[in-house]
Amino acid sequence: MQKAPLNLALTHPEQQEAITKLKSLDFADIQTNEVFFLIGHYGGRVLLLFLFLFFAWIISSWVARILRTSLNRMHFDETLTKFAAKLVRWGLMLLVGLGVLGKFGIQTTSFAAVIGAAGLAIGLALQGTLANFAAGAMLLAFRPYKVGDVIKTQSQTGKVDEIALFTTHVDTFDNRRIIIPNKEVFGSVIENLSFHTQRRVEVDVGVSYDADIDQVRNLLLKAVGEVSDVLKDPEPAVILSDLGDSSVNWSIRVWVNASNFLIVKQALIRAVKLELDRANIDIPYPYMNVNLQQSADQNSS
Repeated sequence: MQKAPLNLALTHPEQQEAITKLKSLDFADIQTNEVFFLIGHYGGRVLLLFLFLFFAWIISSWVARILRTSLNRMHFDETLTKFAAKLVRWGLMLLVGLGVLGKFGIQTTSFAAVIGAAGLAIGLALQGTLANFAAGAMLLAFRPYKVGDVIKTQSQTGKVDEIALFTTHVDTFDNRRIIIPNKEVFGSVIENLSFHTQRRVEVDVGVSYDADIDQVRNLLLKAVGEVSDVLKDPEPAVILSDLGDSSVNWSIRVWVNASNFLIVKQALIRAVKLELDRANIDIPYPYMNVNLQQSADQNSS
């Protein structure tokens, strides 16, 4: 029996039947002419899909490269630069992918809802991490300190080694590495000890009430003059601060370069002590007298 020739021109009801068979994955009942129709109907769209994705990949890579180059020219943080470039690239790819799916008649609103729900779940699970990330971005933007500065925060004092995306790395003066979450740093008081090029050294000392005030002032000024690296401008000051319970209290204030702060402070304390010792001026300190008394029974025995 001779087979009838294939009719490649399908009517509208036949087209709907072919599409219905494809959706139900009942390939056994699909005829040859229906296969040609499906290839002609979807082949061009599939090819267009790959072309869109290919050009989206190229364009997103190009945009990410431009963004990375621009941020590097602005001397922006390298870690944040790489993150921003990747975020822009994959964000563009996601938008193009959703647009292509819409061209195929697929409702993308459900995808948006799923992405939103997933983002909410991830945000709740990683809220601490995201808070550290946001604080790190604020620290990099406002720059209250930079790498190499000596800071004091969260009861820690040290030199900043790295400002990472989620943490700040600080090296203490006894060579310990302290890693502090950025949200803890940004949410607390930050004392930048290296911000100014000059700092004031203060040394407080108390002397006996028997000492002559003018003599003590001259001795303290002499001690200041024996210390090198003390700046002449602003001028050093010796101030009579208050009258304590057991001593007359003085405050010696001198200005130095920030790099010499600890060296000058130690030298100034030494010079003050030596000058007061040479003049036989006492530095009072608290002491306690203990009197022992025997009871009446012990005296009678």
